[in-house]
Amino acid sequence: MKTLRIGTRNSPLALAQSEWVASQIEAASVGDIKCELVSMTTSGDQLQDRSLLAAGGKGLFTKELDIALEENRVDILVHSLKDVPVELPVGQRIIAYPVREDPRDAFVSLKYESFDDLPEGATLGTSSLRRRAFALARRPDLKVVEFRGNVQTRLKKLGDGVADATFLASAGLNRLSLEEKVGRPLDPNTFLPAVGQGILGIAAYPDQLDEDVLKCVASLNDVSAERAAIAERAALYELDGSCRTPIAAHLFHEGTGVYRLVVRTADPSGTPFYEAEETLEGLELFLQDFHEMGLSAGRKLREQAGGKLPHLETE
Repeated sequence: MKTLRIGTRNSPLALAQSEWVASQIEAASVGDIKCELVSMTTSGDQLQDRSLLAAGGKGLFTKELDIALEENRVDILVHSLKDVPVELPVGQRIIAYPVREDPRDAFVSLKYESFDDLPEGATLGTSSLRRRAFALARRPDLKVVEFRGNVQTRLKKLGDGVADATFLASAGLNRLSLEEKVGRPLDPNTFLPAVGQGILGIAAYPDQLDEDVLKCVASLNDVSAERAAIAERAALYELDGSCRTPIAAHLFHEGTGVYRLVVRTADPSGTPFYEAEETLEGLELFLQDFHEMGLSAGRKLREQAGGKLPHLETE
């Protein structure tokens, strides 16, 4: 039996995701592979009192994991794709995108039933520029406060009265079996999800993996999730997206052979607001088609914004 070391963040959600991946790999290997979780705290996890932007961006959630993989202390990494920078370390590759969980954002409040029920001047807690910008685009009266931490930490902050409401990813709530206790999923057409939200990325250096192990891990790949990941991340790449720019992108599967990619951005204050769409149709589509779709949608959005995307100014 072969042992496969899985690198993961040590948050409850990351561990739940990695345990699920481990169970899928072990089942697919029919007893030939035994998975071992190697958890660690990343720089992003340690930040609780300031935004990711102030500390260097989303790569803070992958830095320590990338180093562990490079130093051969782990064999593969399991990421929430929305936390992964578009450009991976040289030689590293995402070898599987498992089936996508619910990509929607969820409205979470201990006081109010829905986003529209929030009273004028209510306090919304979020550390996401995307959620902040899109919420303010609809409700410029809201007061937005920094809201960092894992799911449990944010729920505790709501209980402590730090904010009246927040947004969480439905995928995370589902994976923690909290979907029936908290959270009301939002229409993705109205609150467009983050790039890759609900998708896991299994990363590795393919040439360093045993061939049988590589084939087993790659067998977890889901075509629909892969197509969405490629299209959405291509748009992000074209827009040179960073934590300073509120960007959302989501691939909608409209029916057999019909796909619609929607990309949005907005000033962190909520206005101006920009949106672009690209459609793709065909019964024989390739990953390159989805990559080009994302690049095209990104270019359209940049043109709408006059060539310069809105972003959060920093000192």
